[in-house]
Amino acid sequence: MITKFGSLFAGNVDMSDVGFAGTPANERWLTDEQLMSVFEKSEAICTTMDRLGYDTFWSAEHHFQREGYECIPNLFMLYVHMAHLTENLRFGCGFNINPMWHPLRLAEDYATADILTNGRVRFGVGRGYHSREVETFGNPIIDQDANRELFEEQVEILFKSFNERSFSHHGKIYDIPPDVPYRGYDLKEITLVPRPVNRPVECWQPIVSASQRALDFMARHGIKGIIGGGAAAGGASDDVVKRWQEALARHGKETELGGDLIIGYTIHMADTQQKAIEESRPYLEERIKMFGPLGFVPGLGQEQIDALNSQDRTRTSIGGYPNVEDGVRSGGWFCGPPEAVIEGFQEVQDRYPGLEEVNIGVTNMGMPLKTTLEQLEWFGKEVMPKFTAKSNTSTPSDN
Repeated sequence: MITKFGSLFAGNVDMSDVGFAGTPANERWLTDEQLMSVFEKSEAICTTMDRLGYDTFWSAEHHFQREGYECIPNLFMLYVHMAHLTENLRFGCGFNINPMWHPLRLAEDYATADILTNGRVRFGVGRGYHSREVETFGNPIIDQDANRELFEEQVEILFKSFNERSFSHHGKIYDIPPDVPYRGYDLKEITLVPRPVNRPVECWQPIVSASQRALDFMARHGIKGIIGGGAAAGGASDDVVKRWQEALARHGKETELGGDLIIGYTIHMADTQQKAIEESRPYLEERIKMFGPLGFVPGLGQEQIDALNSQDRTRTSIGGYPNVEDGVRSGGWFCGPPEAVIEGFQEVQDRYPGLEEVNIGVTNMGMPLKTTLEQLEWFGKEVMPKFTAKSNTSTPSDN
């Protein structure tokens, strides 16, 4: 039963020329003032969500994005700040990218944020997808096998550091601690200082390819899954949700369909479905411009990808790109008035009885802050209470 709503903000700044007719993604060079506006925008979104009773503000770690799409490089610093501006809102790491960190620095920074925010930061890990980011930090992403091998060893170290008072790790990549003399003794183990107060640490990871190896790795470590948002398409397929349930069962955890998941859906509300579709169209087109050349828009051929990068803005008229109508038909987008969106989430709830939490995407690529806040306000007042009120309704005792 759905009782919690969050929202994922990738960290995009306001843009004035979004869509296929706007500036090609590779040609965007924003000023420092424009790029740093992401922090003021984040403050406005978080304080609005907190006032309306949303559960979690999710954002993503990204680097070097002078185009303005994903501009938050340090989630922990942002979240400690945001905790001082809000009362109840939680803050999700969706996601910290392990290959851009030393695992012990990541563990220390999370633990510090956990302590300073009284447990309001939700931990999340990911492998990354931007070669410009991960490879610049000196680790692999183009070589997917090497990236996954690094990521998996880093996760092993993270959980050791969280859960063991004193530990060591001697793997293929990391030797922790090194065999060195220290203050009169030989160093054999090390302690994370500080360790998180809230243990065991709840951890989230994106489900993108949904390979059995990835799902089993998550289930073995007790990591929960997020489907949709970021590079992944919105919504979820029944097949992926079922395979996740089967992976959990293989590792001894029986759940209802949708358990241990958060699923993201793109939302745009308007008086009619058609108006909502037309209003959201340029933001989807901007998303395609950004993610298409990275391989995250299925079905695009090379001609279509080349057109996205072209300065000839009429070239995208060749067609063949996904549109909002496709998203609505697939169930990943909810467009229309409140009653239609409520009906959509009721269908999701019936399909996945174990699902307790969803993310709504109302901060699409390039969307102005004003529109984002209007959407959060409308959803928070007219849709969300239809579901969150259930969690406040106690069941009478049989005695």
